[in-house]
Amino acid sequence: MNNLTTSHHCSRGACLISSGIEQICALPGKLSCWFDRNAHGLAPIFLRLLLAYEFGEAGLEKLKGQNWFADVSFPFPFNLLTADFNWTLAAGLEIIAPIALILGFMTRFFSAALMVLTIVAIAAVHWPAEWHSLAELWKGYAITDQGYGNFKLPLMYLLMLAALMFSGAGRLSIDAWWRHRLC
Repeated sequence: MNNLTTSHHCSRGACLISSGIEQICALPGKLSCWFDRNAHGLAPIFLRLLLAYEFGEAGLEKLKGQNWFADVSFPFPFNLLTADFNWTLAAGLEIIAPIALILGFMTRFFSAALMVLTIVAIAAVHWPAEWHSLAELWKGYAITDQGYGNFKLPLMYLLMLAALMFSGAGRLSIDAWWRHRLC
């Protein structure tokens, strides 16, 4: 009887350990469900705030600084516009769009507009002047220009803007409030 009691007692201990392991293994799933119920739709605000800061900072620098666009070769159709007009267009978008992103107002529109601005900036300023292989081009995937371009940050901004354009502003936004009122 003693052996039976001991083995039964050991199996209860194993049962407790097994139950504890099951609870620990279920924790990621429970956390995921909690985030889905309570935090779903909040992720875009982090992208909106980061992008608003970065583009807003660039816009304020343009407002305070000298127009250096005269030395830049813009891609079509922006090459048809004057340097002053391109400067004003870029500065205006970099001031207005961050405010809209912070508020989550017309997020998809302003994300698309900033994507165009970013593509133009990559083509005109950040892309290497010359490259002969993908290995040389890849050297331009950098923050600072070492003679190979520096398109890393603009490319990252482009991808973040694409995420906002496809996902929308999220729950904490004028867009979500407006959509809720319409439906």
